[in-house]
Amino acid sequence: MSEKPKAVILISGGLDSATTLAIAQEQGYECYALSMDYGQRHRVELKAAHWVAESFGVAEHKVINVGLDGLGGSALTDSTIPVPEQLEEGIPSTYVPARNTIFLSLALGWAEVIGAKDLFIGVTAVDYSGYPDCREEFIRAFEEVANLGTKAGVEGRAFQIHTPLVKLSKADIIQQGIRLGVDYGLTVSCYQADNEGRACGVCDSCRFRRQGFKEAGVVDPTRYKK
Repeated sequence: MSEKPKAVILISGGLDSATTLAIAQEQGYECYALSMDYGQRHRVELKAAHWVAESFGVAEHKVINVGLDGLGGSALTDSTIPVPEQLEEGIPSTYVPARNTIFLSLALGWAEVIGAKDLFIGVTAVDYSGYPDCREEFIRAFEEVANLGTKAGVEGRAFQIHTPLVKLSKADIIQQGIRLGVDYGLTVSCYQADNEGRACGVCDSCRFRRQGFKEAGVVDPTRYKK
């Protein structure tokens, strides 16, 4: 019997990345989960990432420390910038400069080390906050960079970045995850969740999540502070 192909899956502990991991596993990949401790104010999501990875029995779950709080510039990494509780025009203050570029670079490095040519990231361009590094154009451009700037790519072992959620609504994502057995009660999506993982219910991420469960006709397992 041939071995399963390996894939690196970026998981944050949130709803989207948990569903992405489930999809990768369903597609027959041996899953290597990668999370980032990047100085995020909602660091409790890393506990959720551990729970999600454990629930799917991944081959390995690695957490890398990336001090993006040293750069600041985002409500998620700079405590002096409040997390917005109202919709903002344009790209919101929760955008973290170059986050997905950095995350994908590290995922690419690990993929090359373990001999994987497939990477999964749970970006979506439907129900999201308008981040530029969640667009398909960005992903395809990074894929080209990956194949130009790595030993594996130059030697013909091309990388592919999978974005299985990119055209799905939040409700579609939740329905897909329910079908695949994702326990959304393990996940944390809130940008200002407390140390127990309880959500604020008012940030962008909470609003999209709550509306998604409502539209999917699925009971919302999120624990809220109020």
